[in-house]
Amino acid sequence: MIENEKIREELLNAVNGLTDEQLNAHPEEGRWSVIQVLDHLYLMERAITKSIGDKLQSDERIPAVDKPIELTVNREVKVEAPSYLVPSDSYQTLQEVKDKLAESRSAFVQLIDNADESDLDQKSFPHPLFKDLSLKQWIPFVGLHEKRHLLQIEEIKSKL
Repeated sequence: MIENEKIREELLNAVNGLTDEQLNAHPEEGRWSVIQVLDHLYLMERAITKSIGDKLQSDERIPAVDKPIELTVNREVKVEAPSYLVPSDSYQTLQEVKDKLAESRSAFVQLIDNADESDLDQKSFPHPLFKDLSLKQWIPFVGLHEKRHLLQIEEIKSKL
């Protein structure tokens, strides 16, 4: 979890100082703005928290072998976000998105902190590329996913 917090801090530092206009700008046609990337991270964290919560409530135990989730940061491999994780086109301020990210992180941390370690080890749900991931691996995946998008944010910023 400490690594996730470091990555979140890097992410927020990367966008501090940008105006809301810059954050909502689309320097490339058909690509996300910085604010949309941040909104996607909020939607993703919320969805993962819900899925982990559902699995923790369930009696179903499906152990999963560890997957090479560190490959998540490789931006050479393009991944299409599922429709429920595609951010809206609506104009948002940095403060609005920061508040949403703080809320999703708080819910995620609270859930993980109160989870039983054996449940995290023995329960899983599928990832689009890695297939079944243990709940335990979904925790660092959140940070790795943000790190992947931090690289995307840096690319967008260089084109602003």
